[in-house]
Amino acid sequence: MTSQLKDLRVYTTYPHDCSYLSSKEATTLFVDPRQEIDVPLYTSLSLVGFRRSGNHFYRPHCAKCSECISARILVNNFSPNRRQRRTINRNSDVQIELCDSILSDQAYSLYAKYIAVRHTNGDMYPATREQYESFLNNSHDCTKYYQFKYKNKLIAVSVIDVLNDGISAIYTFFDPDFKDRSLGNYSILWQIDYAKSVSLSYVYLGYWIKGCQKMSYKSLFQPLQLYKNGEWI
Repeated sequence: MTSQLKDLRVYTTYPHDCSYLSSKEATTLFVDPRQEIDVPLYTSLSLVGFRRSGNHFYRPHCAKCSECISARILVNNFSPNRRQRRTINRNSDVQIELCDSILSDQAYSLYAKYIAVRHTNGDMYPATREQYESFLNNSHDCTKYYQFKYKNKLIAVSVIDVLNDGISAIYTFFDPDFKDRSLGNYSILWQIDYAKSVSLSYVYLGYWIKGCQKMSYKSLFQPLQLYKNGEWI
């Protein structure tokens, strides 16, 4: 761990119900929100398992559970399997555009629809404009927003952070009416290609949890590295 990380002030939450495993109790470690975090420090935090949500940098810090494991794709060793190649081909007619922000009513309406259909049992439901903007529009210098369009219709948005060694996949939301396109998986495949194009080595996917069905898609992207006992394996 670098001296810069050792000097960080961090806080833990009180134990609370886990959002992913119903039988578990969770505690979260947060970096002091007053800490100025640039891209090099952000990269160092990602290397030891931290994620960003809005202006907050956090990682699980549970006393009796270690099921949440940081995961990243080895970009230069990745080769899409047959199903992933079909997903790429199925979306060959999608246009992907960089945009300045996601404050438009169109983007928020898509997010609200996505949450209402896909995540009614989560703490993000029901969607609100305030929660949406605090979660996704607290832009750092490294944050980029990409719109996925089909025949000029917005069907997906990916929010990514570009770090020194890779891309951090912050969040992707998409139109549930286009579920046959596998837009969630397609956005990851696109991020892998993007990382390759700018000579970055990893796509950080957040946390993988063996017993959580919602996280199972991450294991489809091989080779996948997991952060265990202070090292990536």
